[in-house]
Amino acid sequence: MANGRTIRMIKRIRSEILVALKMLYPAPLEAEQLFRSLLCVFPTLEWDPLRRDLAYLCEKGYLQRVVSDLERDERLTPWRRRWFRLTSAGLEVADRLVEDPALDQDR
Repeated sequence: MANGRTIRMIKRIRSEILVALKMLYPAPLEAEQLFRSLLCVFPTLEWDPLRRDLAYLCEKGYLQRVVSDLERDERLTPWRRRWFRLTSAGLEVADRLVEDPALDQDR
């Protein structure tokens, strides 16, 4: 287990993040709205693990942070108010064209 979550649960949540953003591709979604959507599937989901998953998926190149012109300093924007969009690499994984062992491919 990692931080109280099973490996299987981590993979499922990461995959569902990609699937949720795939529905809106190429448009972005605010992290708070993504969190609320995922609560329907994962009612015990907590914000901090989701924030780590978002950061991880950005580092992998599957998500991209979208910065509004209204943000004065993007580093100071709270995570819940940050916007994310799927990248082309993330879309390929969400469409199951590319496999990634860190994600649940058995959807």
